[in-house]
Parts: sequence; C-alpha cells; structure tokens
Amino acid sequence: MNCLSPQKCAATLPEPLLGISTLVRLVYDQGDITPVWDGLMARLGANPGDTSALMDVSVLLQTTGQREKGLELQSAAIATQPVYRRVHGNGRGLRIIAFVTAGDMMANTPIDFLLEGSDVTLYFVYVDAKTRRLPELPDADVAFMAIGESAGNRAVLENIGWLLLDWQGPPILNGAPEHISMMTRDGVHSLLAEEPSIVSPPNVPASRTDLADICQNPACLESLLPGADFPLIIRPIGTHAGHGMEKLDDLAALGAYLARHADAQFYLAPFIDYSGPDGLFRKQRVVFINGRAFASHYAVSEHWMVHYLSASMVENAERRNEEAEWMRTFDEDFARRHATSIDALCRCFGLDYFGVDCAEMPDGRLLVFEADVAMIVHDMDSELVFPYKKPAMRKLFRAFHAALAEAGGHTA
Repeated sequence: MNCLSPQKCAATLPEPLLGISTLVRLVYDQGDITPVWDGLMARLGANPGDTSALMDVSVLLQTTGQREKGLELQSAAIATQPVYRRVHGNGRGLRIIAFVTAGDMMANTPIDFLLEGSDVTLYFVYVDAKTRRLPELPDADVAFMAIGESAGNRAVLENIGWLLLDWQGPPILNGAPEHISMMTRDGVHSLLAEEPSIVSPPNVPASRTDLADICQNPACLESLLPGADFPLIIRPIGTHAGHGMEKLDDLAALGAYLARHADAQFYLAPFIDYSGPDGLFRKQRVVFINGRAFASHYAVSEHWMVHYLSASMVENAERRNEEAEWMRTFDEDFARRHATSIDALCRCFGLDYFGVDCAEMPDGRLLVFEADVAMIVHDMDSELVFPYKKPAMRKLFRAFHAALAEAGGHTA
C-alpha cells in the first residue's frame, strides 16, 4: 500500500502546500496577502493543473469570507490529486500521514496548527464516502485520523473504517473512526450520562413536526425530553460555532424560532445556568492527548452562549488576567480538581486526541457542552495582548508531536 521510497512518492506529488497555518495566520494578523495571492495566481497561470496552488487559494478564499468558492476549488483539486505534502521547518523529522476529508476548517483536526514549530513532513490524504481504495501513499512513521464528526462526515468515517480493515501501514493515532462518529451531541450525552463527576445535558434530535406538536400541545415536550421545561436550548442539527443556537424561554419563543428557521431537524436540550456568583459565564476549551489534559482557551462573557471572539477578551484586561491564571495553574488546579472527570472523558471517548468545551458547575462537577477531534486550536493571538498564551499552546503542541513520535517509535 505504501510507496517503496518516500523520495519516489514525493516526486509524484505536487509542490508542497504553503499550508493552512501559514495562510490563516497571514490573514489573522491582517497582513498583506497580495504577494502570496499574486504568486499563486502566477503559478496557476503557468500551470492550471497546479493542484497545490488551488488548495492554497481555497484556504485564502475561505479565510477571507468566500467559503463556497474556496470549497469549490478545493473539490476540484482533490478530484485530480488526493494526496498533498506540507513541510514544517526543515522537514527532516517525522513523516506523518493525516487522513482528512473535504470541507472547511472545522471538518478536520487542525493538525497543521498543532505541528507548528516542528520539522515534520505532513501528508494529507483526502478520502470521501465513496472511495473504495486508498491512493498510493508515501512512506511514513505514523498516521493520524483527522476527520471530525459531523453530519456530512459520518459516511466518510464509516468508509475510512472499512478502508483500514487490512491496514499494513504505520500506527494510526485516533485510529478508531467509530469512536469519532459517536461524538454527536446526543452521542456525547449517551457516553457521559452515567458519569457522576460530569454534567452532560441530553441533546434530543427533534423534527420540525415534533416541535410544531409541542407548540400545539405542551405535554408533547415530556415525551420528547422527559423532565424538561423551559428555558430550552435549540439548534439545527449539523451546525457548529453557535449558528442557529438560541435559548427559548417559552412556547411563543419556540413558535417564533420555527418561523425564522427552515431547517428540518434540530437538537433540543435543557438550559443549564452555569453562571458564576458575579453573573458571568465561563467556558473552557480543554484538549486531551494520550490521557492528559491541556489548556487551550478560557473565555468569560455576560452571555450564556460563550464564544471566545465575542467575549470581549481583547478589550477586558481583567478577563485576560483570569484566563492567564487558569493557564498558569492548569496542571496544579483545574486538572487536579477534575482528575476524575478527565479520566472518565478519556475512557468514554477512547481516543488519543480530542477536545471538549466545558464549564465548572457550582457543585464542582464539569459541565460538558460538546466534544470533537476537530475543534480549532491555535496560537495566533497577539503576544502583546495575550503574552501568556503562546507558552501554554506550545506546551500542547509539543505534547501532540511527542505522542506522534512515540507512536511512530521515535523520540520527540
């Protein structure tokens, strides 16, 4: 299945990618993308079949608000060439195969960010739900299953499990795609419901008809979500980053929500008030690598739906100080207090790498909102505003690289 030599296989691949981490960082830092864009356009002008250039242009388009056009170019490139190379540093370190699928930057584990600062050569191998044979693969020390859980990826995860039944290649981290498939919102609740140290609210799939029935007869709520009452949380199935998610305070709000949203399927969950004594809401993103927890970010907000970019962390020094203290004391404080929950999460999900968004309940339990292998993890925030972040993220990155190196029989 693998090439006889990495040199031979590399010779058949297109030029190395500039890479998601490089291109997104350029846009994130509000740098001038014109020279990069012009260079990519010149390459495509000279060779319209330059699929690496197409893939990099796709990233720039997605990052600058042209998602659909970017995904269109990505699809065209993958149809021609399913394997791509990304070189970090001098490229003389680990050789890593990452199994990925087409989609935006939330479709797969952000492995290009996680490997910043290393000297690895990363091979992206794109698969879909219809692939019946893996392409010729380069020699590698280790592989990583980077495909995230989503409605669109479920058939892909099922297919890659079938494709790897007779795998003869290197060890695969996160090599249980069926475990990733269980990380749906209702699946996470099913896995964690019996863990006494964790609060995992039920997320019940509900059709538009189910919800319309509740509007007509409130007693129908009990059969759909036993014991629940308003307020409720609703969101369309298949959405992320809070898109379409709202808190419903009563039946009238449910009716108004259905009038605004044409989706056919939704998740319905009880609202849990996790605000602190000061009335603010705090949400943590924690990454797990080989059973150990690492700090990713911590946000404080007046709103129950906490998103880092809208939580005024840049504007509010007091909130940044709180995040800095959380990161500084993470191993001695948060990780120790929630050791039982951390062990339970790693046992229930059975993966080498994953992340959770969570909060701390007043009674000491950990409230888990969601879990996935594809949560965005990066160190792009300004060192002037967030001087404490880069050390914490570099620690996480080093642990990820070390896990890959250990699986591949190397020293990090």
